[in-house]
Amino acid sequence: QVQLVESGGGLVQAGDSLTLSCAASGSTWNRNVMAWFRQASGKEREFVGAHFRMDGGTYYADSVKGRFTISRDNAKSTVYLQMNSLKPEDTAVYYCAASAVWSTRQNNYSYWGQGTQVTVSS
Repeated sequence: QVQLVESGGGLVQAGDSLTLSCAASGSTWNRNVMAWFRQASGKEREFVGAHFRMDGGTYYADSVKGRFTISRDNAKSTVYLQMNSLKPEDTAVYYCAASAVWSTRQNNYSYWGQGTQVTVSS
């Protein structure tokens, strides 16, 4: 069974750091791209960043570039989203997703986790 399970969300203050984890099972771990998306209340889900399995490359949305880092631990079948210098506008439900193709569009991602809430207070 294909599963993605996020963890690590919580309430932090502006400027703090937080690391989210996404544990993958089944065939999701063999997908070429593992990505993070987020959805703030009342807004559409947006791309945060992605990790490309073949060469380890990463790509980030401009809004998080330089603050967020995606890494992958093959031994643990887990992808991480390290978030530094958090801002109130980073408040959202964060989702991990898996895709066979490189894309920033959520429609290209077939597998999704349940999401984890991140709240950044000012």
